[in-house]
Amino acid sequence: MSAGPLAPPLEGVGAIDALSWSIPGLREDPTMCVRCRSAQLLCGKPVCPILVKYRAFSQTLPMVQGVEFDGSTPPGVFIGRFGYPKVSLGPLLSAEHGDTLLLDSPEDWVGRSVEEIVGFRTSLVRGTQRIDVRDAERPIRMVEDVQSIALAADSVDLEATFKRPPRGHLALSDATPPFGPTAPVERVRLDVRRWDPHLDRLSSDTDANARTAVGELYGRGVRVSRIQRAFSAGTLGRHGRRRFVPTRWSITAVDDLLGLGNLELLRRMPELGELLVYPFTALANRWLIILLPGPFRYESIEAWYPNTLWNPDPGRIVMLGDHEGVRGRKTYASIGGCYYAARLAASEALLRINRQAGVLVLREVHPGEILPLGVWNIREHVRAALARPPEHFGSLGSVIERIGQAFAIPLARWMAQSALLHEVRTQRRLDDFLAAEGVRPSGFAS
Repeated sequence: MSAGPLAPPLEGVGAIDALSWSIPGLREDPTMCVRCRSAQLLCGKPVCPILVKYRAFSQTLPMVQGVEFDGSTPPGVFIGRFGYPKVSLGPLLSAEHGDTLLLDSPEDWVGRSVEEIVGFRTSLVRGTQRIDVRDAERPIRMVEDVQSIALAADSVDLEATFKRPPRGHLALSDATPPFGPTAPVERVRLDVRRWDPHLDRLSSDTDANARTAVGELYGRGVRVSRIQRAFSAGTLGRHGRRRFVPTRWSITAVDDLLGLGNLELLRRMPELGELLVYPFTALANRWLIILLPGPFRYESIEAWYPNTLWNPDPGRIVMLGDHEGVRGRKTYASIGGCYYAARLAASEALLRINRQAGVLVLREVHPGEILPLGVWNIREHVRAALARPPEHFGSLGSVIERIGQAFAIPLARWMAQSALLHEVRTQRRLDDFLAAEGVRPSGFAS
């Protein structure tokens, strides 16, 4: 098959970048920043030096004048993680009135530019109050307000009084979408016109545990971003067990729970009997998702060009990946929430075709990725790729050749990194022997 256009040659290789050498330990372990992504501060610094570099964008953020605010919330809420179990929580507020759903609906951002997405998010002001995560069931005004927003079906008109004018600050995270200025909020006045009926019903069910509630909402077609918001706001779970969950953690927790639920169904389905490849390009990311015959196994690999967001080294490509076999995995993936977001999207695609298969997600990140946009970037773009018609291949060799065509990073690097490709190339399965004898396995897809 013909290859797509190749990426331009790497730029800046061999140059000296003061930032890369200012991060302790980076020269010894070039994967450190990709593994950390500001979450663990593995370099030992009190703040992430990479994000400090990009927070210069904060100077262009819109500022809210004074302490009175009148607008709407998409609806959106944010629960922080610092200081856990006492965290900051509150609504995300837009100065616009009317329908602002798009500002907090990542499922609708595929095809948008980085500038558009950042524009959506930096227009949101975050109001905050400190609260203990165990207070999710206490009759406190801010608790009730945040949970009402999380259950709302539409944008919510809102008035707020801040303790001080919001400060311009671009909040960046590889797990959550960015947002704009922040200020402690004194009072909030809401006008919720309609609750989402599914969220409202599961919020009222205090006998269902959180895992059951999340799965039932998903089965009823509630968007993943809405489930994550309700989960984070402590509206799901058994009475006495409900907690506020930091937004960053809730996103990955819901992706993981839903993915595992899908895998329970997939493992009872017949195996895919062909090689399918799904290419996709978006937001300076190149994707290749490969479905392999056999039982469900999964691997996700990221390759970061020099001078990309989480690879400040000017002269080295950084690759990192995680995988699981037919028995799944017990430890947290080193690439974080991206792993679980892509696994959920892949499991959904397999359920649509009623087949289990090996899944290999390859992502090549180019220098155009200038800001962390959140895990939604992975989930929604893998979903978009797998919603397109696939390319069909007759042999593993031709699939490997396609990998070499799709990416600028040499094929040998991908082959050396991938445990799943190594397994498929070196292990013979019972089906291979049956095929050699002219017997077609009963579970083989036609």
